[in-house]
Amino acid sequence: MVRPPQAPLPLMLALLLAAAGASLVIGKVWLPPVVLFDGLAAPKPNLAWLIVTELRIPRTVLALMVGATLGLGGAVLQGLLRNPLAEPGLLGVSGGAALGAVIAIYFGLAARFALVTPLLGIAGALAAGALTFLFGRSGTLTLILAGSAVSGLAAAGLALALNFAPSPYAAYEITTWLLGSVAEREWSQIVLCTPFILAGWLCLAATPRGLDALTLGEAQAESLGVNLNMLRALALAGVALSVGAATAMAGAIGFVGLVAPHLVRPFVGYRPSRILLPSAVFGALLLLVTDIAIRVIPTSAELKLGVLTSLIGTPFFFWLVLRLRRLSP
Repeated sequence: MVRPPQAPLPLMLALLLAAAGASLVIGKVWLPPVVLFDGLAAPKPNLAWLIVTELRIPRTVLALMVGATLGLGGAVLQGLLRNPLAEPGLLGVSGGAALGAVIAIYFGLAARFALVTPLLGIAGALAAGALTFLFGRSGTLTLILAGSAVSGLAAAGLALALNFAPSPYAAYEITTWLLGSVAEREWSQIVLCTPFILAGWLCLAATPRGLDALTLGEAQAESLGVNLNMLRALALAGVALSVGAATAMAGAIGFVGLVAPHLVRPFVGYRPSRILLPSAVFGALLLLVTDIAIRVIPTSAELKLGVLTSLIGTPFFFWLVLRLRRLSP
């Protein structure tokens, strides 16, 4: 039996470390390594130390966490739904998180207490995930249909919020947040969301055996002792917790969860359990590199992260659709 080529995890981890280092240097104020290390070694506070600890490190950490979450969530959902076009937004979780955060902005709660936005975002994601599971737990097709219905409901709520925004400033704030960004986030917000992301990762880490069995079909997976309802609940809970918390922090960032699993699959084959960790690592790398790119692209105003991921991901999506059409009978 020929084993599939191993995913270049050491290479990806090395690139991830290099990108993290570059993320601390690159920005509106460039910090050459000499200046960076001098600032960290000099008496505190100083300009370099403040830029790194209050702006660059939180931005880098959040990009890594959000990218890894989207990559892992996409890989799990593609295995669970046996659908190569599946990604975290398919089950309505991202839309629920976005709606929860927008409610905080719409009613002015975010201006009074910064942590309200991620808290309501997480609550919205959990509510959306619960609603999807409640109506779609009987099978894969019903899960997809329920997720589409919940996504449509969340989109309608977002449209209503924009339509009835109490002021142009509120509409601007909502629109800006929906474009997605990891910039200007506080440590307190990251600390609040991290336990939810880690809890979601733990749920998703319990799915590989069931996902491998599911490649044989639902009946065969059940004959091997896989509890499909439990598998769906774990996957949906993991996505709701991790992707919901990530969306609550960074806004709507698309295509990473779709692209990352497909780009690592040629290195690991099509066994779902072998794709999860590489997808998480590559998702983190992809999002961090994209965030670095928006800092160096010469524009009058910094591009939002979700805009650039969509510009990168849309051509890939069309390529994937054409490829599937060629492979279909």
